[in-house]
Amino acid sequence: MNGPWCVLSEPLAPPFDPQRAAEAPILAAAGAHLHEVASPEAWADAMARADAVLHWRVPIGAEEIARLNRCRVIAHYGVGVDRIEVAAAAAAGIYVTNVPRYGVDEVADHALTLLLACARKLHALEGIVRDGAWGVQSVRPIGRLRGRTLGIIGLGNIGSAVAARALAFGLDVIACDPYVDSDRFARVGARQCTLATLLSSSDYISLHVPLTDETRGLIDAAAFSCMKQGVIVINTARGAVVDEAALLEALADGVVAAAGLDVFAQEPLPLDSPLRGDTRIVLTPHAAFFSEESIIDMQVGACRQVVEALTGRRPTSLAALPGIDWQRADERWRRDA
Repeated sequence: MNGPWCVLSEPLAPPFDPQRAAEAPILAAAGAHLHEVASPEAWADAMARADAVLHWRVPIGAEEIARLNRCRVIAHYGVGVDRIEVAAAAAAGIYVTNVPRYGVDEVADHALTLLLACARKLHALEGIVRDGAWGVQSVRPIGRLRGRTLGIIGLGNIGSAVAARALAFGLDVIACDPYVDSDRFARVGARQCTLATLLSSSDYISLHVPLTDETRGLIDAAAFSCMKQGVIVINTARGAVVDEAALLEALADGVVAAAGLDVFAQEPLPLDSPLRGDTRIVLTPHAAFFSEESIIDMQVGACRQVVEALTGRRPTSLAALPGIDWQRADERWRRDA
């Protein structure tokens, strides 16, 4: 078979389009052949032949990267590349890309939905009606949203979209992000502050950071101890950013009044997880990214990164992580062009 091999690193299930209808013409334009693996064994066999990899959830560590000796690019279906050892890929001269603009509106909408559900105690109010009761006395207090402070940790594309929505509800928005310049804070209408100030000042906290060594366990017992009594915590980023045991302790102590979680340290969430047993936590199954439109955006966006790399161009959506330098990949593929 002539032409570069683009390998799917794992079998893809719904919500992906199983026909790859949006992807096929993009890859075909670059003469690439899409090779779909059916098992972990097939993935292992395909590594040595892969000129490009389309990636979803399977971990790609240093051992796998060492076997990808023809590979130009690992294109992740999504934003967070924490399942790929990006530093090892960069050192090997393999680009790692993501689709940073896909699902921005969906995740921002979902974060605000979780926040509103927690603040307005929708879960408890629904239970009252379903139980044949009436009234709000048993779920008080319920505070007014307008005028309260939302702290956004991570002011990238999604964090900025959350800020815009929060401002429309009359919230005072503060944010921290050491990797964003002050102009962005001004553009989105968020007051820049330190993490310590955000933790101590916010009535609501929403997380929008990638999972890295720096952010793993960022919201731990020490962080909860700095928060205002009765804070609401929303996580649509990555589960491991929050220490779940510490969150349960903070709920038990009354520091956290409620939490909205779309992501978890272990997914699917185990049936025996204590998170399931606390009705003050609104749980959704890592669904914030999803809409019928966002899935197409994701699949098309990842394939466009593959085509850019296979046709001798530097991909436009390289994973932007602290300390990662793509010069080795630039030199490798410029030399071979």
